[in-house]
Amino acid sequence: MKKNLIIVFTILGFFLHAQTVKIKRGIVTLEGVHVAKVSNKSNVYTFMDLKETPIYTIEFVDKSIVDSVRDSYIKLNRIYNKDKTLELDYTSPSAFSGEEKSAAYTCVKSLKIIDERGINIKNLDELFKNSPKRKLDTKTKDAYTIRSKIDRLNITVNNVGEILSNGKPVGYFTNLPASFGSEDTITDKTFVDIEIYDANSKYIGRYITTTKQIKTAGGKIFTLYREMSGRASILKFPTYKAIAERMAILDPNFIKFQEKVIVGEVTKDGVQK
Repeated sequence: MKKNLIIVFTILGFFLHAQTVKIKRGIVTLEGVHVAKVSNKSNVYTFMDLKETPIYTIEFVDKSIVDSVRDSYIKLNRIYNKDKTLELDYTSPSAFSGEEKSAAYTCVKSLKIIDERGINIKNLDELFKNSPKRKLDTKTKDAYTIRSKIDRLNITVNNVGEILSNGKPVGYFTNLPASFGSEDTITDKTFVDIEIYDANSKYIGRYITTTKQIKTAGGKIFTLYREMSGRASILKFPTYKAIAERMAILDPNFIKFQEKVIVGEVTKDGVQK
């Protein structure tokens, strides 16, 4: 008897796992049974029950973190209780699936918030109660760490080629091409490398326009903006700001993070003002 039950549950588990998710004219079906409806407006997918009552939304996010590393995920929102937004990984039935089908597939296969009876409110609420962590690979985690450091440095480049961190001058570019000032990106392929110096005129490194490579004074080499295809296509040419940011990561001594400066009482001739 016990053995027969195991066989039954094994077959049932295989059946549920093998369920086919399809969408036609905004209707989500499992094995030919209508279970939910979905509409799309400005790339936000609203999932509804069969009576067309909106239950939750899914929005796809695809963003550049740093250099050629991108991150793709979904934002999940409940319509009836918008206390928070979840950022979650998603799955696709195939490499050529559109966002609509990927959203439905994720809801059924990964999140378990749509089943053969429709939208499972209990599972949806449980998902928000115990939010799962995203499964980021090492490359993506490292990119977010670098992004965090770059954001703290808050690097900008002014119209004379000076590099600033949180408004403070920390270095400058030399051998700037004629297009500098009119364009933020470096498109000129010159045989004279664009060099970077710190605020004390110490040589930090250079950007080689012909190969799109940064080479530090210490010999480290990094190629900016490798070309990619498909949805993850990125800028072909880097900006001056991107070069300064990457140089700050390659050479941690180039720009030190400045903590908030606390200004004391102003004194003149020994008297506080």
